[in-house]
Amino acid sequence: MRVLIQKVEKASVIIENNKKSSIGKGLLVFLGIEESDNKDDIEWLTGKISRLRVFDDEKGVMNLSVKDIEGEILVVSQFTLHASVKKGNRPSYIRAAKPETAIPLYEEFISILKRESGLNVYSGEFGAYMKVKLINDGPVTIWIDSKNKE
Repeated sequence: MRVLIQKVEKASVIIENNKKSSIGKGLLVFLGIEESDNKDDIEWLTGKISRLRVFDDEKGVMNLSVKDIEGEILVVSQFTLHASVKKGNRPSYIRAAKPETAIPLYEEFISILKRESGLNVYSGEFGAYMKVKLINDGPVTIWIDSKNKE
């Protein structure tokens, strides 16, 4: 399971010209799920995301988590995080989970992230064509892969 996290001033997801979700200050989390992912990956990643200290304290040091600032979180499914470009120029998504595996994990990820963070967690729509608008704050962008825990 991979996430690309962006610290944002605000972010939103648009589907078919309608705003599905939007947040103010917080984290935009792009989530990529592969076939081998499971609840352990979810638990580890949601804990990391909830406690990730990327917000400035009173001294201007990145020392606060999204929980500490009582921010918001927006989760967007993104199978392209598992793209492979080893051969040729057209990405292969063979490692990305099929919907029958990914959808339940995606829904569980959001549920556990709500529980772990105690915050409002919003989402896009799995499998939909989405437009994501954001103002990256910093910029701060962090990549985490649950397969690289050790």
